[in-house]
Amino acid sequence: MQATPGRSTGLGLALTSALAFGGSGVAAKPLIEAGLDPLHVVWLRVAGAALVLLPVAWRHRALLIRRPALLAGFGLLAVAGVQACYFAAISRIPVGVALLLEYLGPALLLGWVRFVQRRPVSRAAAVGVILAVAGLACVVEVWSGLGFDALGLVLALGAACCQVGYFVLADHGAGGETPADPFGVIAYGLLIGALLLTAVARPWEMDWTVLGGAAEMNGTEVPAALLLSWVVLVATVAAYLTGVLAVRRLSPQVAGVVACLEAVVATVLAWVLLGEHLSGPQLVGGGLVLMGALIAQSSTPKAASAEPVAGGDGLVVAGGDEAVVAGGDEAVAGVPARRELSGDTRPA
Repeated sequence: MQATPGRSTGLGLALTSALAFGGSGVAAKPLIEAGLDPLHVVWLRVAGAALVLLPVAWRHRALLIRRPALLAGFGLLAVAGVQACYFAAISRIPVGVALLLEYLGPALLLGWVRFVQRRPVSRAAAVGVILAVAGLACVVEVWSGLGFDALGLVLALGAACCQVGYFVLADHGAGGETPADPFGVIAYGLLIGALLLTAVARPWEMDWTVLGGAAEMNGTEVPAALLLSWVVLVATVAAYLTGVLAVRRLSPQVAGVVACLEAVVATVLAWVLLGEHLSGPQLVGGGLVLMGALIAQSSTPKAASAEPVAGGDGLVVAGGDEAVVAGGDEAVAGVPARRELSGDTRPA
């Protein structure tokens, strides 16, 4: 069956988001090697993006009154939580293991929808997640340095749970009589995340002189300010904007599986730009992730009537591309929904 225009657009946005997020490590690693602490790079990334989006936050200041819980949750989980948990985890366990555990998020999301919310999930989405997780194990070569550290594993799983919160909150923002504008949600999420990360990263202890110099990228000197600009504008602002818009056009679990491509993108870019060559298992893993994403996105929601269907947490309105819960607190994925009844006015 041919994809609908909205679904095709959603897949394009999800792929763009994965490409943007995947390029963050390639630009951030030279900054870290030049002398910046990893947490300081994270703070610069989030605070810089928040500064860029300040005019957007001012324009949508009414969200502070209408959707304070959504903004707080997005800042805590989708911005500060993912970043802080991941960087704390890699200080105790291998980076590859932490990355794999973080990208168990789509699998955890499917488990939440299926076993906690007791909602049906498509077989294609489930198969896609299994293949994607198996592929990620190969991409990060999880067998090459597994060291058991209970706190490190808990922190990495915390990053995965925060990633689930990112997809669920991004989808939930489209619900209700007046959907929250995604640009406003991201702007305030970054502002709140920057404030939270300030207490953790302590930027006043950072070596600011590094930003005025150059960093080495595979033998080539690149201005540190240029690398930081890429991390802020592309790998954060553009990545979050396209990611949230993608979730609103796809179901959270499908967008989550496509997001697994970030690991493949990061590995390929590291190969090309940093000289970190891919091994045979990594190439196989990249293929599995791609296959998993394609299988998941190929699932087509079953046709539904245009009549509202009662849900456990609110009103599930049927008849379009995905489900939203009007008046409830949780997003429901994989059930068709009717945008005009839910008040969805998603920007192109």
